[in-house]
Amino acid sequence: MITAVMPTYGRKDVVFERGEGNYLYATDGRRYLDFTSGIAVNALGHCHPYLVKALTEQGSKLWHTSNLFRVGNGEKLAQRLVENSFADTMFFCNSGAEAIEGGIKLIRKYQFMNGQPKRYKIICFQAAFHGRLLNALAATGNEKYLEGFGPPAPGYKHAPLNNTNVVRDMIDDETAGILVEPIQGEGGIRATTTQFLKDLRAICDEFGLLLFYDEIHTGFGRTGKLWGYDWSGVKPDVAAIAKGMGGGFPIGAFMATEKAAVGMVPGTHGSTYGGNPLATGVANAVLDVILKPGFIDDVHKKGEYLKGEIEKLIKKHPKVYAEQRGTGFLQGIRCEVPAGDMVNKLQSLGMLVPPAGENVIRIFPALIADKAALDEGIAILEKAAVEFESAQGATKAAE
Repeated sequence: MITAVMPTYGRKDVVFERGEGNYLYATDGRRYLDFTSGIAVNALGHCHPYLVKALTEQGSKLWHTSNLFRVGNGEKLAQRLVENSFADTMFFCNSGAEAIEGGIKLIRKYQFMNGQPKRYKIICFQAAFHGRLLNALAATGNEKYLEGFGPPAPGYKHAPLNNTNVVRDMIDDETAGILVEPIQGEGGIRATTTQFLKDLRAICDEFGLLLFYDEIHTGFGRTGKLWGYDWSGVKPDVAAIAKGMGGGFPIGAFMATEKAAVGMVPGTHGSTYGGNPLATGVANAVLDVILKPGFIDDVHKKGEYLKGEIEKLIKKHPKVYAEQRGTGFLQGIRCEVPAGDMVNKLQSLGMLVPPAGENVIRIFPALIADKAALDEGIAILEKAAVEFESAQGATKAAE
């Protein structure tokens, strides 16, 4: 039976009517600890007073004009991001997938402008996720996501993560750039090594390629540093950003060095809604909070505490939890029980987390989460483990 909303998601049977800080409240009155954070989107939790104020104030003045005119909030936001990143310039859009697509265009146009029009291929990595638009899908390379949509967009190759030799072997005279997530999210919170990123940087410099980071979920303090690449110190030429950028308000961008963006001149790209006064006004408010001295350092400290507590759980419940992954508030737990079953169990106990590849559950608290909220989450994870162990014991006894 067809529904008014296309059934493209496997939605849980719960409807939320309001949120506050670390919690979501369902229409039946039940409260849930939200460690999904909109899949790393609600950086400052739900209904953060400062964001609400910025949204309502800007909403009462001006929502949208057009990119036919200058946008003051956007210029301010761009300058602040330039001052706090590798980039010299950027283009605002509405989502991460759009940012990926724009970055791909930028890379190809860069090669064209530098006398290499045949260069259009992008080397990507197995178990990546870059979005659901057609080029983003091809860059992702997941057969399940590609099925039924015709031949994948050409020009994308996929290497194993952290394997420089395979990357080198893939380069030919049509290769334009390399696209990588500093930490793979959907793939199972799989981190790149610092040496691997250094090697990718060296390869790009050697062969005249552009290094493109997907910082969509690793950016804006999620890992305990402003950008995921800050852990390695290896700067890209291009990056896609979104998710935490608007704290829940839709906005994204692709940003680049001046050298990389040489081909992005009038008429090469556009967006009707991208970077409008409302979206960029909210994103500036997010930056106001996360750029306060000590804020991101505090996320790192709390992330280390969370990591330690997860590691204790794993030692205590090895038949349920197998491995801790990630850093900051971008944590994952590889499970010994089916991750989907764990997600459902945690929801039944009042905690929301998303699954990922390699039988991993993701632990994404809001960056404002305090020790009490983290301890509450750990207690729920503990209770879930005990219940799984009890069920395992009952099954074994029955055998």
